[in-house]
Amino acid sequence: MKILVLGSGAREHAIITALLRENEAHRDDPAASRIPHEIIAAPGNAGTQADVETLRDLDENDPQAVTNLAIARGIQLVVVGPEAPLVAGVADELRTRGIPVFGPGRQAAALEGSKSFAKTIMDAADVPTGRSRTVATKADSERTLDEFGAPYVVKADGLASGKGVLVTSDRAAAQAHADHWLQHGEVLIEEFLDGPEVSLFVLSDGHHVAPLAPAQDYKRLGDGDEGPNTGGMGAYSPLPWLADRFGSEQAFVDEVVETIARPTVLALERAGTPFIGLLYCGLIVTEAGIRVIEFNARFGDPETQVVLPRLTTPLSTLLYAAATGTLGGAPRPEFSDDVAVTVVVASEAYPGSPVTGRVVSGLDQAADVEGVSIMHAATRRETEGATAGEVIATGGRVLSVVATGADFATARDRVYAAVDQIGLEGSQHRTDIAARVADPDRAVASNDGSLA
Repeated sequence: MKILVLGSGAREHAIITALLRENEAHRDDPAASRIPHEIIAAPGNAGTQADVETLRDLDENDPQAVTNLAIARGIQLVVVGPEAPLVAGVADELRTRGIPVFGPGRQAAALEGSKSFAKTIMDAADVPTGRSRTVATKADSERTLDEFGAPYVVKADGLASGKGVLVTSDRAAAQAHADHWLQHGEVLIEEFLDGPEVSLFVLSDGHHVAPLAPAQDYKRLGDGDEGPNTGGMGAYSPLPWLADRFGSEQAFVDEVVETIARPTVLALERAGTPFIGLLYCGLIVTEAGIRVIEFNARFGDPETQVVLPRLTTPLSTLLYAAATGTLGGAPRPEFSDDVAVTVVVASEAYPGSPVTGRVVSGLDQAADVEGVSIMHAATRRETEGATAGEVIATGGRVLSVVATGADFATARDRVYAAVDQIGLEGSQHRTDIAARVADPDRAVASNDGSLA
């Protein structure tokens, strides 16, 4: 199959890596008749450039440019990684030309592009979530913050690259966050929900759904969940502690599908905006049950980097079935018993104004660690000057270092051994990703990704 993967981050590199594994399996099986995938990344990064054809100059947010390329290259499936192309209507334009695309249209993508729209759909689908109110003025935000009380949860209504959410007990900080985002549009203020957070990806063809494995990510910059909110500093999968509450991880997944994912997809179908693609369910396990924190309209980052390495069902089969309305007849996604841990290596000063343009070294040595793969997030390979041929950091989150193993202790040892090989001046990373889940005697989860 000819597959175009749109995006430039570690999430897209992880998707491409999973597709390339299918090609490797084909080569290892002389009896296999399937033709290997031809994969194109656009605009990609230094990591995808090393693995597949990478078109650095394509504007992924231009529906016509993407469609013209897909037609010219005979693309059979387009996979949209980030949210911006979805909100820009790239999937809509592709569908008008009959090109299968994994990613919702502009209207359905508003599930992520507008927190208020997402709440409306949750209400229509009777999905369990926290109390919230959308405000448009400073006065309204002040009244709502006082009414809801601390801890305060303030969210930008639109896209904010993972930085639009603030959870704080500081009333002044909450108001300042609301004031900042009110300059750009409406703001959502929610009641605080207490409990461990879980990310669950659910594939949808507009009517049928198929869940992947749950993961847990770490949003705060520093160890012990200290510091500012980020786009994600690490993640792990599976979540063994779910068995303590639900009997098994699968029982948790089944409950989410029946009470949250399927009702949401059917509500969008009834509204005339079918959701075709990846429904990201951002969840919290409270004492009163599972509640939705947010929906996203694409694979999450960095959770994708730990979910897909465990997937044993061919990813291309699932994506194509979702894109073509045949997910109901596709195989149920299955996963290995291995665990996966990823640690994000970020630039100096991230998540504020990250220092970019610095050389990244030690990548080959890191990748040589057993069970490790390196997913590039914000990199380019320099072509001129004194650093020609070197990998250069171009953004805040630069790499996702991923390790798999038979248990969490092994995976953690591997991932941090690899991180230690990587050189990037001023870089920062957390040292406690999956630290406590690695100890089976301490399998009780706390809020925001850590275990206590």
